[in-house]
Amino acid sequence: MSELTPFERHVIEDKGTEPAFSGLYTQTDEPGEYYCKRCDALLYQSNDKFASHCGWPSFDAEVPGAVQRVPDADGRRIEIVCTKCKAHLGHVFEGEGYTEKNTRHCVNSVSLNFKPKLSPQTATAVLASGCFWGTQYYLARVPGVLQTKVGYTDGQVDNPTYKQVCTGKTGHVEAVEVTYDPSKLSYTELLKYFFETHDFSQENGQGPDIGPQYLSVLFTKDEAERKAADEVITYLKEHGHKVATKVKPVQHFWPGEDYHQLYYEKKGDTPYCHRYREIFPRSSK
Repeated sequence: MSELTPFERHVIEDKGTEPAFSGLYTQTDEPGEYYCKRCDALLYQSNDKFASHCGWPSFDAEVPGAVQRVPDADGRRIEIVCTKCKAHLGHVFEGEGYTEKNTRHCVNSVSLNFKPKLSPQTATAVLASGCFWGTQYYLARVPGVLQTKVGYTDGQVDNPTYKQVCTGKTGHVEAVEVTYDPSKLSYTELLKYFFETHDFSQENGQGPDIGPQYLSVLFTKDEAERKAADEVITYLKEHGHKVATKVKPVQHFWPGEDYHQLYYEKKGDTPYCHRYREIFPRSSK
């Protein structure tokens, strides 16, 4: 059994509910499999997931035998739990007409772990925009992003710890390694989301987090990425934005400690120093 955070226990053990539209997997439509957060049993396949716009991940079928239905104590709804460990997943509804199967498993993201099916077409990017908790929160939700991992890069100490990096003396910045599908998300589009989710004009950190470990930096691995970064930054400057973001060649990325990964999902909270605001024009289609 996986060790759960207080918020995860609230949902999985105490049968709580995460806020609507807050879950990591609400909009996820990438190919892969969904597993129980507590016991790692396979519960759902991505091809059974559909967009219900209800605020929580929706599936019209489960892996056979993986999910058990239990009437709520008040008799009004049907709860769904993991067959193996009885972890609370959410509720099931029928007769709504969303799909031909006429069934909707309304599941809390925090009850699940998504494991994407990675293909040879995947690409990675390393981006830093202050506290890596907030950076990961937003970039993990970008359509086409498959995985994100927080960690440290651009420093002089091998395999640094969070405590070491927090001194501001190791040369590292807190960063996020993003794995994405380039057939669905271009590097340029990823950079646009990167700039739209933090204050790239701030020179000494991000929000209240001050120090060299919180600087805005994007790391490029080749000339094509460097050109894309220059073009996006040029656009921003031409439209009146001050850009303090540094562009550097990619360095070794050291993964952060486990308790930092998907920090806000584990806490059931939202970032305090990052926010999304649209800057770049998007296609209407």
